[in-house]
Amino acid sequence: MNKYIRIILVLILFLSFFFVRVFQKELFYDPLIEYFQNEYLYKQVGDLDFWKLITNMLFRYSLNSIISLGIIWILFLRKDYFKFSVFFLIVAFVILIIPFIFLLKNDFKNGYLLPFYIRRFIIHPIFLLLLLPAFYYQKLSNK
Repeated sequence: MNKYIRIILVLILFLSFFFVRVFQKELFYDPLIEYFQNEYLYKQVGDLDFWKLITNMLFRYSLNSIISLGIIWILFLRKDYFKFSVFFLIVAFVILIIPFIFLLKNDFKNGYLLPFYIRRFIIHPIFLLLLLPAFYYQKLSNK
């Protein structure tokens, strides 16, 4: 694939992260956005549609993961990196969503910081920031 086409595709994919973030209120049900902005200081979580929230978090995680996988594929063009990334992202979601569900069911009685950061890892493409340098380092060390 031409170098310039790859650069343009990666830029488009990074721009799509921006659009997911800009249109998050229209695309996803997430009452915790406002809660974590200021209400956590003086209010409990309150009423929310539990399964709708979890489903929307899965949808957002999937959307960010697909974009991340596209970036990884375009940058490295290696099936083994792609397969590892798919496995890593699936396992990471399962590991993160279980304690988040538990904390949400308990209305964050043990504090709000842990669910705040778990939610961040789920709804933002943070794992891409871990995978890209790891794969780049792997690529350099194989030469």
